[in-house]
Amino acid sequence: MGVITAVCVSKEKGVKKENIGVGVLREGHGLVGDAHAGDWHRQVSLLGEESIARMRTKGLELAPGDFAENLTVRGLQLASLPVGTRLQIGREIVLEITQIGKECHHGCAIRQLVGDCVMPREGVFARVLKGGQVRVGDPIVEVKEHV
Repeated sequence: MGVITAVCVSKEKGVKKENIGVGVLREGHGLVGDAHAGDWHRQVSLLGEESIARMRTKGLELAPGDFAENLTVRGLQLASLPVGTRLQIGREIVLEITQIGKECHHGCAIRQLVGDCVMPREGVFARVLKGGQVRVGDPIVEVKEHV
């Protein structure tokens, strides 16, 4: 079991996101108010707090959202979960992992700012199957059976 440690949004793509602490995940859309939300397979991005901590060992000052992730998670090895895995957040939200990692686009602001980007290797992308309110402190677990 893991826990949500940040809920982050930005109005533009390719920039750091701001931790707003609480947000709404809309079914078939993503995190309301975020530039990456929409009717596509990468509606929500997740990154492990452990990945950010490894980057901090390089002497970088980093905060949740600095890698443009929507949800920062502690205690769940996200990148080891296969595509198709379903995750439940709290009592009602269900996500389905659609992609592990991504190609970092040329001129990525995050890579330029921090010198490296863990999202291409360890970021996870998902679509929202069931929406609801998400907040810091919510549990996140792998769902073994279809919901």
